Order: sequence, then C-alpha cells, then structure tokens
Amino acid sequence: MRRMVALVLALMLAISLTACGKGTAPAEQYEGTAIALSDKGVTVDGKPAPAGETAAVYTANDIVFYLEGQGIAYGEGTETDEHIREEADGHMVVHITRPGTYVLSGSLSAGQVAVDLGEDAEEDPDAVVTLILNGVDITCTVAPAVIFYNVYECGSTDAETATKDVDTADAGANVIIADGTVNNITGSYVARIYKPDSVELSEDGTEVVESKKLHKYDGAFYSKMSMNVGGGEHGTGILNITAENEGLDSELHLTINGGNINITSGNDGINTNEDGVSVTTVNGGVLTIDVDGATGEGDGIDSNGWLVINGGTVIAAACGSSQDSGIDSDNGIYINGGTVVASGNMLDRIDGGEQPYVVFGFRQRQRGGTSITLKAEGGSTAGEWTPTNDFTYLVVSSPDLTEGTYTLWNGDTQLAGAAGMTGIMGGDPRLDGGKPPEGFEMPEGMETPERDPDRQPGKEHPQPNEDGTITLPDGTVIDPADMKRPEDGERPEPPEGFGGRPENMEAAEVSTEFTLTAEGGTFGNIAPAE
Repeated sequence: MRRMVALVLALMLAISLTACGKGTAPAEQYEGTAIALSDKGVTVDGKPAPAGETAAVYTANDIVFYLEGQGIAYGEGTETDEHIREEADGHMVVHITRPGTYVLSGSLSAGQVAVDLGEDAEEDPDAVVTLILNGVDITCTVAPAVIFYNVYECGSTDAETATKDVDTADAGANVIIADGTVNNITGSYVARIYKPDSVELSEDGTEVVESKKLHKYDGAFYSKMSMNVGGGEHGTGILNITAENEGLDSELHLTINGGNINITSGNDGINTNEDGVSVTTVNGGVLTIDVDGATGEGDGIDSNGWLVINGGTVIAAACGSSQDSGIDSDNGIYINGGTVVASGNMLDRIDGGEQPYVVFGFRQRQRGGTSITLKAEGGSTAGEWTPTNDFTYLVVSSPDLTEGTYTLWNGDTQLAGAAGMTGIMGGDPRLDGGKPPEGFEMPEGMETPERDPDRQPGKEHPQPNEDGTITLPDGTVIDPADMKRPEDGERPEPPEGFGGRPENMEAAEVSTEFTLTAEGGTFGNIAPAE
C-alpha cells in the first residue's frame, strides 16, 4: 500500500518564509515606472512626484474615509467605523491614473496607493495596471492601504451566466510580489457611505428606507474590479497583510497565481463579494490566513460565488470564537490540486474537484496550537497539522492522500470517531455535503421528504389556542399544564404512535481506525478514545 507523504513540510515552508528578513530586488530588473515611497516625499523615476491631477502619478491628501458625526443619511457606519478629519488628512495618497507597470518600493507610515483610470476604464481592455511590490511597507489607519478603483473589468456580473471557471488573465488589476522581497501592507476599511442624492428617509426621519452605495471598501488590500496576484519568476517574494477588518478583497473575481501571502485579519481573510458570481481561484503560491477574531467573526476564505483551488498551498484558519469556516463559498468549493488545511467551527461542503479530501469533525472544540496527527499503518506520520485557531472542523486535501487505514492522534492521545454513516445520523448533516456513503440505503421510515419550496418556517407547527391549549394536526387537544416533568432518573415514554428509531437502523460503529478511499473520506464525531 502506498503511504502518504507527510504534509507537515508545506506548513514548515510557510513558517520559514515569514521569518525572512526584508529585502529589495534591484529595480532595474523590472520594466516600469519606479515609485519610491517615503514620509518625506514620494519620487517617480527619481524625481519628486507632482501634485497635479493630470500627471500619471501624483500625490494628495484626499483619502476616502468614513467621517465622524454625520448622521444616518451619511452611511451605515457606527462609531467604531468613524474617523476624525485630522487623522484622515494625515495620510498621503499616491494616485496612479494611467495604464502601465509601476514598481513600488519604500514606506509610508500613513498613506495609500490608489489606482483610478477613470469612469470609462471598466470597459477599456487597455486600462490595465500592474503593481510590482518591490519591498514596500504601507500603513493606513482609515481605509485600505492599496486600492484599485477603476480599471478594466474582464468579467461579468450576470448571475444567470456565471460559472466557477473564469479566466482573469486580462484583468485590469494586477499585483506581482517581487522575488526576494518582503512587503507589508497594514490597512483599515471604509464602511458603506451613501450617494447623497439617493437617500430616502422614513416619514419620522429615523431610518433610511432607500439608498445607493457611493463607497464601501472592507479589505486592507482592495479592488473594485477583478484582480490577479502572483509571484516573481522564482516565487520567493512575500506579501504580509495585516487587516483591521478583511484582508484581501475583490468585488468580482480574485485569482492567486503565486507568491507567499500571509494574512492576519479581524474578519474574513479573503473575500470576493459579488453574490452568486464571484470566483476565488488559487493556482499556486503559499497562502496562509489567520483570522484573529478582532471583529468577533470571519472565515478564512469567503467567496460569495465559488472557491476553486487548483494548486499551491492554502492554510486557512477562521475566527476561533465564531461559527465560521476555514474555507467558505456560497456556490461551491472545488479542490483540483494543491495542499489544503482549513480549520473553523462551521463546515461548508466540498462540492467537487479532482483531488481527494478528508473532513474531521470534533465533538469538542479543539484549542488553537493543538497538534493533530494522522498516522499510517505501522505508526509513521502521514500528516500533521497545528491550526492557530480554536476549531471543531478540519478539512485536509493533498495530492499525497492515498488509500489506506489510518489512526488519528491529539498529541499522545489516540482519537476515535463514528465513520461511514457520519453525516447522516449521529453526526453533522453537512459532512460530505450531506450525502450518504456509497452503497448506503436509508432505513425504512427514514426517507428524506421532498422540500416544499413554498414552505414558510414556523407556519406548519401547531400554534397555541386562546386558552393556552394546543390542537395537533389530527384534532387532538392537549394542555401543556397537564404535561408532567419526569422525575430525576426517569425516562419519559414516547407519545403513542411514535415509532422511534427504525428497527433496521444501526448506530455508526465507533472505531480508532479510519479507512480512506481513493475518492476521499469523511470522519465525524471525533473524540478521545475511552
């Protein structure tokens, strides 16, 4: 039997890369306009950046942010989202207004790089900007530190024709992480601000009943258009994103082709947010996400459309204190390649793909920093994972997953769990997409009813009569006051006519060994062995 290659190597690689010192590759190896950032002044190809708006690159103190004390007609922000004018005006904005390649280096302690090629750029295939991150350090406390406003949009927002297979090669927003460099982006966000002429208030003026969005930018690194992020020729560059709210966002599609991207965020690590349309695609690189829970919630990766992983390494840890997923997608998750380790407290099913995966669901929440080890026959380590967050679900996929019998360990404690029927009964119905194991037949009396599309939750349940009694569907009237609470130690008899567990239904076997098939397996209800 082929044994699995230990997957811990990918994790060790990611850790070692984040420890590299900051470096800057020689700018001459990159063709493009050289922008050197500094709090003392920004230079463009060695000359001071102009202040005129007609230049390809210019600077100004005109950052878009959520202003304090503006009332309900201004936007949806709370006091937490507000900033004072003095704080915002302390930020220098480096504006890029023409297509081309721009090589960024240097640092801004309070600033932003903003790309905007004009309102007509969305439909102009030539409105393309590539930012080469060549050793930059940008901090912004009132908005995203890097933002693409208007560039060419290669995709469509039509939900009826949307698909998980998208090609963003022609996208107008492009980012390359230069080899041998470390780039740090620390950013905030902008809560929803209304278009002033679109706001309609209620008659009493206490709430907004209609409005249109003027601004809303949730991520520290943000694009309103589809965006590509990749590495250099050797893929050794590093991009560290530290986000007050979300990390790396695109309003339509996001494709990651390479580089080493480390995201620490208060909310979603990655978010693509066009409902039913957006696709987050990972083709290569090493992507490490840690949602620190500063906002009280957050998925590792959250796509409002599809999530497709074709290669690279994805290590995604959701908020440890909320019901969020390591990887989350509204339309479906497809794993075709690469190494995936996703931990969280909610599970989004894996809808398909060409590569085996396995899901572990734990009865008790596991502490962050807990080592989970999968051992092959003979005791050799097949995979070892140490999520940074507290979690109850662990999703693992790798090209090295092979058929075999394995045991699962937490340190020196061997874990046991229900396998096979898990996800149908005694476990979480979302495991394995809620589908029964191959060959499983639903016991008589346990058939799943067809869902009524017109069903309104709560309407089919008996409602109390005026006198407090309840009339059951068969006409029987019961008085809750007559219902006696069982004494301690007693087990109440089921109501007359209640069949209970079907005779041919057997509980899933609890085992300390798990069998992984070539198609992948689903293990659930994992707990320390007795």
